[in-house]
Amino acid sequence: MTDRLPSPAGTLRLRLYVAGDAPNSLTALANLRIALAQLPAHGVDLEIIDVLAQPERGLRDGVLMTPMLVRQAPDPERRILGNLGAAGVLRRVLGVEAAP
Repeated sequence: MTDRLPSPAGTLRLRLYVAGDAPNSLTALANLRIALAQLPAHGVDLEIIDVLAQPERGLRDGVLMTPMLVRQAPDPERRILGNLGAAGVLRRVLGVEAAP
């Protein structure tokens, strides 16, 4: 599964690596979507890569564990592993503040 959500401004470029429908992968996707929904002022480009369907992509990108979120832009690149359940940590990795 490679799923892309459109970005109005493209200011925040993210890549989420998942392993099919594994529970942690589904939880990470849900937690990420909740966090992004709280940030309506930010343009987001989200690419979801299923390393079970595209193992060569995961190897090429250096993915050793899933789920893994990579913030590609703005620089510097940041990575976070796990189900993204720690909202504060996720916001810091995204480099954005939560909407009030």
